[in-house]
Amino acid sequence: AARHEGCHAVGNSTPKPIRVTAHARGYLARRGFSHADVEETVRSSAWMPARGSRLETSKDLPLNDFCNATRYTIQRVGVILVDEPGEIVIITALTYFS
Repeated sequence: AARHEGCHAVGNSTPKPIRVTAHARGYLARRGFSHADVEETVRSSAWMPARGSRLETSKDLPLNDFCNATRYTIQRVGVILVDEPGEIVIITALTYFS
């Protein structure tokens, strides 16, 4: 699939604001990611087409933490978004640990 040339391109001095929907905010603590994790993923990773007008992106972030007595060193943050004319809307975000 082709890369979406969105506002996250390197060198864009005025990036669009990112709005996290209430649905996505509800998962912040439960899925173990932060607004900063989502913003870093959206601004620094290639966007790929997803279902409908949605786009998806993901990024592996370094991690050194335990969950259920297992140490994890990588946190993959996956984001589903919509690139609106005036903002980037985060529909949901997922995390995978390894």
